[in-house]
Amino acid sequence: MNSIKSIWKNSWVGYVFITPWLLGFIGLSAFPMGFSLYLAFTRYDLFSAPKWIGLGNFIEMFHDKKYLASIAVTTEYVLLGVPLSLTFALSIALLLNRGIRGLRIYRAIYYVPSLFGGSVAIALLWRQLFGGDGLINSILRSFGLEGMNWIATPNTALYTLIVLSTWQFGSSMVIFLAGLKQIPSDLYESSRIDGAGRWRQFHSITFPMLTPIIFFNLIMQIIHAFQAFTPAYIVSGGSGGPLNSTLFYTLYLYQKGFTQFEMGYAAAMAWMLLVTIAIITSLIFATSGRWVHYQE
Repeated sequence: MNSIKSIWKNSWVGYVFITPWLLGFIGLSAFPMGFSLYLAFTRYDLFSAPKWIGLGNFIEMFHDKKYLASIAVTTEYVLLGVPLSLTFALSIALLLNRGIRGLRIYRAIYYVPSLFGGSVAIALLWRQLFGGDGLINSILRSFGLEGMNWIATPNTALYTLIVLSTWQFGSSMVIFLAGLKQIPSDLYESSRIDGAGRWRQFHSITFPMLTPIIFFNLIMQIIHAFQAFTPAYIVSGGSGGPLNSTLFYTLYLYQKGFTQFEMGYAAAMAWMLLVTIAIITSLIFATSGRWVHYQE
C-alpha cells in the first residue's frame, strides 16, 4: 500500500496531463470498440433495442453468398495489389537512389499519388479514365484498337482498382528510398572489386539489407488493402458491381450497416476483419525470422 501511495505521489502530475488523452481514448476508442463487440452478438437495426442472438451473425455469414463473394474479391485485391505496389515502389526507389539531379523534386512528385489516391476526387477521375469514352479507350483507338467499358465489365473492373492501388506507391517508395540510403556504400565497393554485377549486388546486398523495410511496408500495405473502401464505393456507385466484381469487404460491411441497417451483422463483420488482419499479421511476424535480416 505504501509503495502505491509513493508511486501516486511521484507521478500524479503526469496522470493529470494525460487525462485528456485517457478520456479521448476511453470515449472515442475503447467504449465504441467494446460496444461494437456487444452488437456483434445481437440483432440491431438502429431503431429498436439490440436483441441478443449469440453467434447468430457469425453463423449467418458463412451462408451469405455476398459475404463470401466479398471475401474472394478482397483476397484477390490484396494478393495482387500489395505485391505490385511494393514491387513498383522498390523499382522507383532504386532508380531515384542512383544519384539523379533534382531528387527531391522527383521524390515529391512520386509521393503525390499517395496523398490523393484514396480521395473521392481521384476515384471519380479513375471512373472517367476507364469509362467507355475515357482517356484509356481514346489512346487505344488512336492505335486502331477497340477498347471497352473497363469498370462496367466484370472481368476487368477489379483490375482497374488494383492499378489504382499500385499507382499509390509513394509512401512505400519514400520508405524504401530512406532504407537504400542507409546501406553502407563499402559493401557495394567491395562487391565490385570481387566482380559482382548489378543483379548480384541486388540479390546479395540490397535485398537482404532492405528486408526490415520490406517487412514494415508489407504489413502496412496489407492492412491498408484490407481496409480499402473509397475507390470501390465511388467507381461502382456503392453497389460493388458489376456482378459483385468490386464488392470489397468494407463496402459490403457499409451496405449491411448503413443501407440495410443490419448494424449487428455489420459489427460482426468488422470484428471478423479485425481478427483476420491480426492473424495474417501474426503469421508474417512469426515467419519474419526466416527472411528478415538485421545488420547486427
